[in-house]
Amino acid sequence: MSASRPRVLLALCAAALAVGCTTTVAGTPVASAPGFDEPSRSPVDADDVLLDKTQMRAITGGGDDLTVIPSMDGTSPVDAGVLADRVPPQCAWLFAETQTFGPELEDFHKTTYQNPPRGALISQGAGAYRDVASARGTFDGLVERVDACGSSTAGYVGEWTAGPDAIRTRTSTECGRDYRLKSVVLVEVTFCAYPPSVPDIVMTNILDRIPG
Repeated sequence: MSASRPRVLLALCAAALAVGCTTTVAGTPVASAPGFDEPSRSPVDADDVLLDKTQMRAITGGGDDLTVIPSMDGTSPVDAGVLADRVPPQCAWLFAETQTFGPELEDFHKTTYQNPPRGALISQGAGAYRDVASARGTFDGLVERVDACGSSTAGYVGEWTAGPDAIRTRTSTECGRDYRLKSVVLVEVTFCAYPPSVPDIVMTNILDRIPG
């Protein structure tokens, strides 16, 4: 299903924070419409691998202050076109989830949380694919995108590393993104204003829920 306009507007804020961007951008965000019209052919349900709010509160130490950002708990990737169009083409994937998770996506769920007293954001997302080869192809394509953006002079991904199954980016604004591939699932954790241990624990717990 297509994302609502409120979710996309909030996605712009979250995406901007995730790359350390503080520029106000005028325009209308564009939501993607991936059209998941048929039943998922993935052996893994994306909903089943994400952590619940109680777990996220415990890991982040946020307690009741940690809440889901309204309308940012969705089952469709969102493309923030107004931002993607303002960055170099090799960095557009930072604001285009359809590029990040690719065209072979079968099932998807992403939830973004906020902790206003701390000024912190954290999100967890999972893309499930039909088979290991499709998931691997998507991950390898993402490595190429990170490399192209990170090797440019744009500076949007900051410091980054990539291994056989993991990608990590860190900016100078205490924000970052982690991607991990396990079996048929590509997991994304993004954050701002949390110590490195928090996204690491979130990622570890999600991976533990993925069979294989």
